[in-house]
Amino acid sequence: MRRRDFMTALAGATAWVAGARAQEPRQVIGLLSGLSDALPGTLAAFYQGLKETGFVQGKNLSIEFRWAGGQYDRLPSLAAELVARNVSVIVAYDLPSAFAAKEATKTIPVVFGVGADPVKLGLVDSFNRPRGNLTGVTTLLSSLGPKQLELLRELLPNSNKVALLLNPSNPNAQIDTPEIQAAADALGERLQVLTASTESELETSFTTSVGQGIHALVVKPDPLFMSLRERMVALAAHHAIPAIYSHREFVELGGLMSYGGTPFGCISADRDVYRKNSQGREAC
Repeated sequence: MRRRDFMTALAGATAWVAGARAQEPRQVIGLLSGLSDALPGTLAAFYQGLKETGFVQGKNLSIEFRWAGGQYDRLPSLAAELVARNVSVIVAYDLPSAFAAKEATKTIPVVFGVGADPVKLGLVDSFNRPRGNLTGVTTLLSSLGPKQLELLRELLPNSNKVALLLNPSNPNAQIDTPEIQAAADALGERLQVLTASTESELETSFTTSVGQGIHALVVKPDPLFMSLRERMVALAAHHAIPAIYSHREFVELGGLMSYGGTPFGCISADRDVYRKNSQGREAC
């Protein structure tokens, strides 16, 4: 699913919830995110999705933005601000925000957009009946680590030591690691887990990769990493470490490869990457 389509779908769910609330002259939506700002094009898609269901920013809708800038410990207080503002619905832009919103309110509807399995993580009870005040959309990006590892091995057939970079502050940090470890074992790769929850720790992780002779890097999806994507791509290039990411925004900045969802439900590597690195082959 393209990020633009994802945000349009998220907006549709948000508008449905807002419309189900008591009608007021102007609905107020709270948008909570672990990022420092919206990703390119996503707010436009969000506004368009709302417009398609009759909600227009500045007319019958206001949006309160709260950005944590990669500092997840700020999310609880930011969520509390939105609750105090008595917004009609809270849009949780990512997984850390979804958990913060869940803890902040049991009455205000929360619509989340995440890349992990919300049932597996305990965010909701089930896909069909989430219960409580939470619902949302997931791309299940976090489950793609084993395939990302396979693609790296295809490009680097002689590699035998790969690192998985994750943010320990993210609720999804370790949940898929066993599957990635099993995939590494099957490929004969030694897997090293590296962690970073700040920009300085991120730089340390890349330095550690070089010192430990890491041949390639799998970057787990995370709002902090998305906020620092330009720096991450620069670090990978500086240390000559091939890396695979979950979003094409990294590739657009010069990153080697990304692997994520397409709007047609087929999972493939970005075409831009394969044109650049594998003579135009596609994985799907």
